[in-house]
Amino acid sequence: MKPNALALVVLAVAAVAVAALFAFGRPAAAHGDASAPDSVTTLGHGVLTLVPDQATIDAGVQTQAKTAADALAQNSTEMNAVVQALRGAGGRNLQTQEVSLSPQTDSSGAVTGYTANDSVSADAAIADAGKLIDAAVAAGANTVDGPTLSISDYAARYRDALAKAVDDARAKAAALAKEGNFELGAISSVSEQSDSTTPEPEFKAASTPAATPIEPGSQDVTADVSVTFRIT
Repeated sequence: MKPNALALVVLAVAAVAVAALFAFGRPAAAHGDASAPDSVTTLGHGVLTLVPDQATIDAGVQTQAKTAADALAQNSTEMNAVVQALRGAGGRNLQTQEVSLSPQTDSSGAVTGYTANDSVSADAAIADAGKLIDAAVAAGANTVDGPTLSISDYAARYRDALAKAVDDARAKAAALAKEGNFELGAISSVSEQSDSTTPEPEFKAASTPAATPIEPGSQDVTADVSVTFRIT
């Protein structure tokens, strides 16, 4: 083969190799896949400050006796009276929280008697919470915990806070759009972060001649979202 012909063959082979490299060795993005549209993501926070309208208390009886049977029997009699008093005072959703029976021992480890405990929770409107506590104590309750204050329609109020959070995210995105000189488009994605309330501390009550006062204070229902808007 003549030298000129050999050079032509080498050039042809090299051209085929380069063409194959460009055809098969390019990354996927180079094959015409469209990239994701431009977007902006902001975090929104919504809060509602509300007055709690529901209270939950725990009322119980602790009894002691020489035998386990006597301690439990005495406890059951007194606890039944407490339950009836709670119902009579307007208590709702009564639910047993604890029933326990334990031995009492002296310094040598000998059993000297038994202690029985029983407690029940009850819901009431804030205005009736003090009356509920007083009724339970008058009926024989010697342990009272609460009230735990809450918002009865919390789920609906949390949805309101979510809506405020989305509005907050949109306002932030609009501010970015104004400064960045771009137009804000539709929401492309939104995710809920978490929900929470800022509760009042529990109030430990004791029996008093006057009605036990309950001050509801306030609670914050908050919601946080992450919202992505398209840039147009």
